[in-house]
Amino acid sequence: MTTTPTPDVRIDDDLAMPVIAPKISIVIPLYNEEDSIPHLYAALDAAIANYGQPAEVIIIDDGSRDRSFVLLKEIAQRDPRFTIIRFRRNFGQTAAFAAGFAQARGEFVITMDADLQNDPMDIPLLMAKADEGYDIVSGWRKNRQDRWLDRKLPSMLANRLISNVTDVRLHDYGCSLKAYRTEVLKQVRLYGELHRFIPALASQVGAIVTEVPVNHRARQFGRSKYGISRTIRVMLDLITVWFLGTYSTRPIHVFGTLGLASMGVGALFGLYLTFIKLFLGASIGNRPLLQLAILLVVIGVQLVTMGLLGEMITRTYYESQDKPIYVVREIVNDLSKAA
Repeated sequence: MTTTPTPDVRIDDDLAMPVIAPKISIVIPLYNEEDSIPHLYAALDAAIANYGQPAEVIIIDDGSRDRSFVLLKEIAQRDPRFTIIRFRRNFGQTAAFAAGFAQARGEFVITMDADLQNDPMDIPLLMAKADEGYDIVSGWRKNRQDRWLDRKLPSMLANRLISNVTDVRLHDYGCSLKAYRTEVLKQVRLYGELHRFIPALASQVGAIVTEVPVNHRARQFGRSKYGISRTIRVMLDLITVWFLGTYSTRPIHVFGTLGLASMGVGALFGLYLTFIKLFLGASIGNRPLLQLAILLVVIGVQLVTMGLLGEMITRTYYESQDKPIYVVREIVNDLSKAA
């Protein structure tokens, strides 16, 4: 006899009624998209029906100045699957994602943009790949419908650079359409503008990452909030991600290495100047090389000192919060809990 699986159900203490826990939480940051909202709702409604699993939608109004919140509030009032988070001002996409992740109840979190360039109908495609055991499934806009010079070309260069630096090979870091296992997101701390590097950050705690080609459509409403100017910010954020992933628990290794190298070069210049002064009788007081030697030694000492201070700060950070320096994926036959 065939039995129908029972959905995951929890009891809401305030309402004293069963609430079906969603399989997925769709998180969408939004800023000044009043023209897109009715079409976005229709697309999401159709996509959730097509997916066939319980879902919730969390839309973060990132300080919109148009009628976006009014329209979103109307949707939430008639459709309980929708939760609207309204920021007091524009905090940026990373903050919006962080707020959505904190609110999400699903086993997986799906992120996407509100401008309808991402296709919600691709959600089953992402989830099918995630069900194979992947922690993060990233969308790849293989046939991207954007301008080549100021959108596609910088993105291609940035994706290649990010992949080489982080060693997480993705064709399209900038695609917002992604699926994340919720337990992995809990290990990632977002700040600044690090949302585009979530796959790399999650990979540092052992997440398994893959990608699938997804649909991409030209923008129909409003205008893009991004331009070529964000390339500089991406490069600076990439340095942060590289440092956090490689040296966050051992800053003395990077600062100490640079400091010792600087002191070593300065010392060699100093020995050379000492030799020509003592054995060749040449004057060195007016030589620029002498100033450079002294400068390199001083800089080296400062870098080593910065590394030691970084080590002290790191110890304080981990020990004061009792924060582990590792992440456990699972424990088989955990006898410690049986005692």
